[in-house]
Amino acid sequence: MTTKTSDTRTGEPNNFLPLILDVAVPIGAYYLLKDGFGTSTFAALAWSSVVPALRTGWTAVRERKVNGIAGLILVVNVVSLLLGFVSGDPRLMLAKDSGVSSTVGIGILVSVVLGRPMMTVCLKPFLVKDAAKEAAWGRLMDGTAAASADFRRKERVFSAVWGGVLLAECVVRIVGAFTVPVDTMVWLGSVVAFGAMGIGFVLGGALGAGPMERMLTAEAEAAVGEEAQEVAPALAA
Repeated sequence: MTTKTSDTRTGEPNNFLPLILDVAVPIGAYYLLKDGFGTSTFAALAWSSVVPALRTGWTAVRERKVNGIAGLILVVNVVSLLLGFVSGDPRLMLAKDSGVSSTVGIGILVSVVLGRPMMTVCLKPFLVKDAAKEAAWGRLMDGTAAASADFRRKERVFSAVWGGVLLAECVVRIVGAFTVPVDTMVWLGSVVAFGAMGIGFVLGGALGAGPMERMLTAEAEAAVGEEAQEVAPALAA
C-alpha cells in the first residue's frame, strides 16, 4: 500500500508535465507578453514558441521521435507568425485567426488516421489519478485487457471530435470574417471560439472521455478483485 501511494505521488507530476509545457506555458506566455507587457503580437508569438521549440528538439534528440503536441503548437505559432504579415484589409486580419484552429484541427485528425491520437496527452492526466488506474491504462493500451479494442477506439473518437470541432470553428470564423460587420466579428470571434470549446468538451466527454473513464475504472477494479482472489488461498493456508 505504501509503495502504491508513492508511485501515485511521483507519477502525477509526470502526467501533467507534457500538458503544462506543451499547452499552458506557450499560451500563457503569449497572453502575458501581449497583454501584460504590451509587446506586439508578432513578438509575443515568437517568444511563446521558445518552449515548444526547445521541447520538440530535446525530445527528438533524446527519444528520437517528435513530440506531437509540442510540435503542433510550434507549427501553429509559426503559421500565425507568417499570417501576421498580412495587413491592410481588416477582414483578412480577422480571417487569419482561423489559421490557428485549422492547423490544430488538421494536425489532430491526421494523428487519428496515423493511429497516434494527439489529444491523448491532454486527456490522460484527467483520467489517471492513481497507480491502479495507471496500470489499468497500460493494459488497455497494450491490448492485454478485454476492453482494449473499445478503449483505443474511444481514444481515437475523442481526438476526432476535437479535430472536427476545431475545423468547424475555422469555417464559421472565416465565413463570419467576410460576411459579418468587422466591429461585430471582433467580439463574435471569441464567442465562436468558446462555443467550439464547449461543444468539444461535451461531445468529447460523451463519446470518448466518459466511456474511457468507465472502462478504466472497471479494469482497475477487476485487477484488484483478481489480486484478492490470489491472496485469499494464501491467507487461508
